[in-house]
Amino acid sequence: IEAHLTIVLTALALRRTVESQAGISIKQFVNILRPIRSGVVIINGQEYPAREVIPESIQTLLLKLGSGH
Repeated sequence: IEAHLTIVLTALALRRTVESQAGISIKQFVNILRPIRSGVVIINGQEYPAREVIPESIQTLLLKLGSGH
């Protein structure tokens, strides 16, 4: 029960932080970040990283979150 409450309270705190610093709802924030993906492509046993592409508009949003300290 303690671990569950810790996770729930942490999620609420993160939600409030994202909404106040980014100026958008958590639902909008998740929808904006959803298309960003990364992974590993394996061709003939050779691994190639498929790096994420983060558009400038999203980088600006993420910088807003990083400047809260």
